[in-house]
Amino acid sequence: MTVIDPSTEFGAHVAERLERDELIWLTTVSADGTPVPTLVWFLWTNGELLIHSQPDKPKLRHIARNPRVGLHLESNAAGNDVVVLTGEARAPAEPTTEEERDRYNRKYARGIEAIGMTPESLAQEFSVPIRVSVSKLRGWV
Repeated sequence: MTVIDPSTEFGAHVAERLERDELIWLTTVSADGTPVPTLVWFLWTNGELLIHSQPDKPKLRHIARNPRVGLHLESNAAGNDVVVLTGEARAPAEPTTEEERDRYNRKYARGIEAIGMTPESLAQEFSVPIRVSVSKLRGWV
């Protein structure tokens, strides 16, 4: 069960942003306890966040050691529209489904082209799925 309740005004707003926004900050914790924020692409699917990583990246080692993560979307210029999530990450997670891959490719079509890749080359390079089960939501509009 997700903590994001779309029947509430704030929950509906957060669900809409998770569908629309293209970037989210994923914060993992290094071996020495240092928080490490990383800007990533993501897909909101089945009440979880799906992120793809290149193999051998520090975030994967961090998650293996400590799966607790924080995530946040950008606020607006006035410091409002704040969305902060905490949860547990699994990496490598269950494989990306064909439906998820199609949605991901549609969401990031411009971005994939802008970095000179194809959906196929992106999937090859960013081959490790990370899934985050969200356990807490806080923020304000």
